[in-house]
Amino acid sequence: MSKKKGSRVERELFHMFWEEKNWAAIRTAGSGSTTLPAPDLIVGNGSRVLAIECKSGNGRRDINAKQIEELKMFSKVFGAEPWLGVRFDNMPWYFLRLENVSKTSGKNYFVDKKTALGKGIGFDELVGKFKQKKL
Repeated sequence: MSKKKGSRVERELFHMFWEEKNWAAIRTAGSGSTTLPAPDLIVGNGSRVLAIECKSGNGRRDINAKQIEELKMFSKVFGAEPWLGVRFDNMPWYFLRLENVSKTSGKNYFVDKKTALGKGIGFDELVGKFKQKKL
């Protein structure tokens, strides 16, 4: 995925939060390019704070273990819930708790469409519009 596409999907999600009643969002400048932990988005609604690492692609995205560990560390210090937001081509956003992100055969992680659909939640559920029942 290109940096340009990554920035585009981050901006898309940023605007989705602002369009929701009672949610605010900020994009962190230089996330992924700083030596300090910084998620792509920090969002909140007065009672919840979410730190979101955003990924996009066409079917599977590998994620460096360092990014996941930094998201965990940042979230713990900041008092935020750590989430992975994924947007595959021609699909809506899905959000996964870090314990639902699959590990590769090495120490890294990955997310694919099957995992997003099976273990992820949609945007409306994330922001509390409704709770999806998994079968």
